Amino acid sequence: MTSQTTIDKTGPEDKTPDSPLDRAPSTGLRGHPWFTLITVAVGVMMVALDGTIVAIANPAIAKDLGATFADVQWITNAYFLALAVSLITAGKLGDRFGHRQTFLIGVTGFAAASGAIGLSHSIALVVTFRVFQGLFGALLMPAALGLLRATFPAEKLNMAIGIWGMVIGASTAGGPILGGLLVQHVSWQSVFFINVPVGLIALVLGLLILLDHRAENAPRSFDILGIVLLSGAMFCLVWALIKAPAWGWGDGKTWLFLGLSVLGFALFSFWETRVKEPLIPLALFRSVPLSAGVVLMVLMAIAFMGGLFFVTFYLQSVHGMSPVDAGLHLLPLTGMMIVGSPLAGLAITKLGPRIPLASGMAATAIAMYGMSTLEADTSSGVMSVWFALLGFGLAPVMVGATEVIVGNAPMELSGVAGGLQQAAMQVGGSLGTAVLGAVMASKVDSDLPGNWTDAKLPPLTPAQLDQASEAVRVGVAPVTKDTPAAIAAQITDVAHETFISGMSLACLVAAGVAVVAVFVALLTKRGENAEAGAGVGHI
Repeated sequence: MTSQTTIDKTGPEDKTPDSPLDRAPSTGLRGHPWFTLITVAVGVMMVALDGTIVAIANPAIAKDLGATFADVQWITNAYFLALAVSLITAGKLGDRFGHRQTFLIGVTGFAAASGAIGLSHSIALVVTFRVFQGLFGALLMPAALGLLRATFPAEKLNMAIGIWGMVIGASTAGGPILGGLLVQHVSWQSVFFINVPVGLIALVLGLLILLDHRAENAPRSFDILGIVLLSGAMFCLVWALIKAPAWGWGDGKTWLFLGLSVLGFALFSFWETRVKEPLIPLALFRSVPLSAGVVLMVLMAIAFMGGLFFVTFYLQSVHGMSPVDAGLHLLPLTGMMIVGSPLAGLAITKLGPRIPLASGMAATAIAMYGMSTLEADTSSGVMSVWFALLGFGLAPVMVGATEVIVGNAPMELSGVAGGLQQAAMQVGGSLGTAVLGAVMASKVDSDLPGNWTDAKLPPLTPAQLDQASEAVRVGVAPVTKDTPAAIAAQITDVAHETFISGMSLACLVAAGVAVVAVFVALLTKRGENAEAGAGVGHI
């Protein structure tokens, strides 16, 4: 596919330039590339922060609203489902109606839904508005990438995406710290209320600064059946991954939803070859670099999200840290992502994405291997080395894979490409948590009975052993209030030893996934269509 000319729609009286390169530089705020980046970064920060900040508030929400553990799980699952299912369709909406409008609607809706959650007095309302958060977040994220693609010229796009990735990384890792402070010193509602002023700032900046960019060949119709088939397939896939830990990977319900997902994707693929304006033109995947970029995002998210999921339990349950302290111990990871993302953008601009991406995944593999060696008495200094190396490895992948996906898509599909990038991350994160969680659970279930017996602890009934295994999977020692201190200490040692053995195996699997990603990274190359988005304004 060839790239298409960009049309700037600023008003009925404006003339459409013949090509992006012919546009006169902007003399004000509107359409200025770097101010555009600041604007979309504020909106993206709100969504990325919300992905981790809410987890800290869940215990307080459960206590205040009398929610069960299953109810609390739905606070996360409802948001994730809505986001993952809607991302590609939301990207198409941006391509059709303009990324500026889609971004502004997403920002406004996300902030309004956040405020509504803070005012909710029942768990049902919290979960309902979390769905709306996910839907509006799905509108916002691909639109942000579409705006960057349309505004920045090719030689500056990597730097812009680098800063964009830095904001996401910093917000994601900073969520537990900010969430802990807000819940501890204000209330759980403040975790959601904080999005209201942030959203208002993003809205005002968007109205003043963002310029609408639409490709000349933008879609004019909607592939309704394609949207239904893709959404259904994504729902079944994500639902199976969410429920697999509770149902079991061998359970018929898990395989039913996985089978329905495969069927849905097959029907979607068939339909896309028949419809005049498909939701995702399958010819898009004829680009080997773009396809490699999507696979790379999935593999990166599996290694990162899956491995990091257990590290948070390791810090809090094994080392006894508070959520705030655990977040502070992850600052080396955050700091390296903040520093490394813009540097990665520069390196990718000079060298192309192949070498930085492969090097980043190699560093990620080494970091995950290092994390597999963590013990109950590992010092903060040693942990910081592996966390910093992980952040250093992830930075070029976040930036480079995004540029490869968006830059290798034609301009009129930049929103769909942005949706693909985000969907790949969401599905990869879910796969990582589910698959590595299954590895972790299997190792704990295998090792706990022997470790318990070797410690000469009182024997457990099968039911007690199941309860103990469930606790140990998150690093918690199954100690009751009336357990003697000496026995409690032994149980704690066994629980932590077993948990660490499971975490080590999960991190080794994550390292293996990262090694596979190194070879996938070698298939990438610079975006062929990046020049289609050469922007207006001062650079």
